[in-house]
Amino acid sequence: MRIRDALQQARAAGVERLDAQLMLAQVFEQPRTWLVAHDEVEFAPVQLTRWNEQLRRRANGEPLAYVTGRCEFRGMQLQVSPAVLVPRPETELLVEWALELLPLYGNDEVVDLGTGSGAIALALQRERPHARVTATDASADALPVARTNAARHAPAVAFAPGDWWAAVAGRRFALAVSNPPYVAGDDPHLAALAHEPRMALTPEGDGLAALHHIVNAAPAHLLPGAWLLLEHGHDQGEAVRGLLAARGFVATSTRLDLAGLPRCSGGRWPGSTRGAN
Repeated sequence: MRIRDALQQARAAGVERLDAQLMLAQVFEQPRTWLVAHDEVEFAPVQLTRWNEQLRRRANGEPLAYVTGRCEFRGMQLQVSPAVLVPRPETELLVEWALELLPLYGNDEVVDLGTGSGAIALALQRERPHARVTATDASADALPVARTNAARHAPAVAFAPGDWWAAVAGRRFALAVSNPPYVAGDDPHLAALAHEPRMALTPEGDGLAALHHIVNAAPAHLLPGAWLLLEHGHDQGEAVRGLLAARGFVATSTRLDLAGLPRCSGGRWPGSTRGAN
């Protein structure tokens, strides 16, 4: 079978052309642009076996990132697996807000709670190399993925296994960030995310349990003037600001993603001012 035949096969299976090209590029270990000029190339037997398996998985709705084992985030090619969520472009908003608060040459202590693939922690470490970034996760399956990504992109990141703040007991930070599970347990969108780890998507109930826990326990782990930034659902901004304010955080606000939806909320723990709102 030729590459052009494989593209027709993918279309018949309902797989988008771009996804098929990205899978083929991996199968042939060539850039995607190479495919255009070489669509008459025949598959070797091992390549055909690999292609058929990838096509089957993608046609069954498995995320492309899991099929190829990688995903791009802020210029990094990250390894991903079903043990971690696929990093979303919306999460870059959280990274950008954090970077505004971190001095370029400062050595602030930063924690990323529930790091998953490590995307947030690695991005912060790469773009603020003097910061001291610690990434935590309660999943014994997720941390090896994050460590592998760190070895390639940001070896200085430290890792701590454990549930939320328990992983960094006794420590205080100048900045804390988290993209915790926040989808409500009865949200119909969960059905389309069946291939991703449910515990990383939803704490069940109304979706606020993890956010509530992080906010409630945060003061014992933050320096005066430290910031806590949280990603959340598009309809949870008001609730998260309420949690922050009720716990004593000041300068609370919510930022919108590229689609104009409330996506991240944060607040400053009282004390000497750090950064701007």
